[in-house]
Amino acid sequence: MFIGEFSHKIDAKGRLAIPVKFRAALKEGAVVTRGLDSCLFIYTKKEWQILATKLAALPLSRADARAFARLMLAGAMDVDIDKQGRILIPDYLRTYGTLSKEVTVAGLFNRVEIWNTENWEKYKNKTERATDTITEHLGELEI
Repeated sequence: MFIGEFSHKIDAKGRLAIPVKFRAALKEGAVVTRGLDSCLFIYTKKEWQILATKLAALPLSRADARAFARLMLAGAMDVDIDKQGRILIPDYLRTYGTLSKEVTVAGLFNRVEIWNTENWEKYKNKTERATDTITEHLGELEI
């Protein structure tokens, strides 16, 4: 399970140190892909297989399903953690996430998200201001 929020840096080569508490779950390798809200998602190989199977089963006749599958699947890249606990994030994913030096790594149960820190702070502040509305909608989902 991934939980927590961590400040990290990406080096000039595009390497990101994974938080120590996440490394064991990702030691067998991981998949990084385009996420939602301009962040990146990292999944364990097992979680990625579950998601990829669902995406592959989406109806080809629906443009929105094709678009979402393309976003997630075509953007995916296998990554391994090196001896220093880092992964290499490909250029096209760093561009997608507007990742430069300062990033926030957030654990969200079955995935890790990588955010441009400035974008994360804006998103978090916006979400915190909307908690009343959000909780009302979650009540409809029985949460």
